[in-house]
Amino acid sequence: MFIPKYFKVTAVEEIEDFIQQHSFGTIVTTKEGRPIATHIPLLLEKDETDDYYITGHVAYGNPQWRTFEKSKEALVMYQGPHAYISSSWYRDENVPTWNYQAVHVYGKVEILDQDELKKSLTNLLYKYESHRKDPILWDKLSPSLLEAELKGIVGFRVKVQDIQAAYKLSQNHNEDDYKNIIHQLYEEKELESHQLADAMKKIKNLK
Repeated sequence: MFIPKYFKVTAVEEIEDFIQQHSFGTIVTTKEGRPIATHIPLLLEKDETDDYYITGHVAYGNPQWRTFEKSKEALVMYQGPHAYISSSWYRDENVPTWNYQAVHVYGKVEILDQDELKKSLTNLLYKYESHRKDPILWDKLSPSLLEAELKGIVGFRVKVQDIQAAYKLSQNHNEDDYKNIIHQLYEEKELESHQLADAMKKIKNLK
């Protein structure tokens, strides 16, 4: 991913937090030179040796999993809020652009065995269910249902080997323009514009 110096993010904790908040990602591999992608919820986890892994699962009928063990490398993409930035929001004449947050993760992908898959699914359910009034956790589901569902999916993990993170949030503009862009984004109707404005305030510690 091309990242101009203004927009490059390298802080591990910041990137980890971003991935945890925007965990519905895209995994990309290739088959005979052609890219294949699947959009799925993913978990970022760290093992006892402090190595990071991304785990997830795809349907057995999805042909992408058959490329996993043959692929030298997989790409996992995460997308944050993004929005159009009008050039009318700048003090001086300029051109419009698009602000966004994105993280690309590269690593070797391998298929999980049954026990590893169960652990991944248990953790996935816990992340999205534990805070709910009546959480549906792994041990609450019937063994017969779980056995049937497990036959229809293939689990995988990607060992994180390289991370590229870009926050293109108008950091290359002066303070007055920056604050006006935030104000104008809040005036937009789209929720994503408001989320982008929140992200811009956060990186500059603005209230």
